[in-house]
Amino acid sequence: MAKLRLISILFLAALCARTALAEDSADTIMARVATNQDSSEKLRSQYIYRQHIKIITRKNSGKVLREETADYHVIPKPDHTERTLEQLTGRYWHKGKYEDFSGEPVPEPDSTDGDLIHEFREDLTNDKSKDGLAKDLFPFTSDEQKNYKFRLLGHELFESRESYHITFTPIDDDDVDWAGEAYIDAQEFQPIYVFTKLSRRMPFGVRTFLGTDLPGIGFAVHYRRQDDGVWFPVSLGSEFRIRALFLFNRTMTISLENKAFEHTHVESKIVNP
Repeated sequence: MAKLRLISILFLAALCARTALAEDSADTIMARVATNQDSSEKLRSQYIYRQHIKIITRKNSGKVLREETADYHVIPKPDHTERTLEQLTGRYWHKGKYEDFSGEPVPEPDSTDGDLIHEFREDLTNDKSKDGLAKDLFPFTSDEQKNYKFRLLGHELFESRESYHITFTPIDDDDVDWAGEAYIDAQEFQPIYVFTKLSRRMPFGVRTFLGTDLPGIGFAVHYRRQDDGVWFPVSLGSEFRIRALFLFNRTMTISLENKAFEHTHVESKIVNP
């Protein structure tokens, strides 16, 4: 009987916990995420880390035209982020063969592929962001959430953590902006995983008359909790096509990794409202 009573208590406790999770609306959940994201900016400035970025451009046939791998040492400052390039290597297709290179200046920087890689490497990051990613890629902060609407799909176990499964789209259905899904940690109200795509295709006139499109563009990001409760994005990945002016077609593959985190202050604490 004692065992049966214990099982009943545990079942009721789990049921109550799931009921409590269901009572939270998407807007309430994301408001708490925004509060934590805003406060996390200061806490992330107490970490230095290394950032590894690899970008490849290919023809639609799969042939690699150019690839670059960059390693940075990242030191967040009070009002900006200082990134020091430690190593840059790559290769590019030139006159029927691959040419390897190391360091700057990179060969053919003004070529279409060289310029594309440089622009994407710079756009992925933001010198005001402490986590090494551009803030406008994902609608988590208070400022970014103003432009989005959220819907709670449910709650589920994700990567061994109880989480909320939430979708987001632009408030204006006619906007071409990011849309996607996120898994939010149900205890700490921090993103665990998020993936995005464009909310709608490029306008018909742009695709038809200018021959320009970005099919499949989007990003997938994993976050990981540090020992003191600070959550950092640790990886980003994407693969998509670029079609421009009918003549230019490329497939871009992008990967970013934040690693080797080192805490520079003794005390930091995040409080969940």
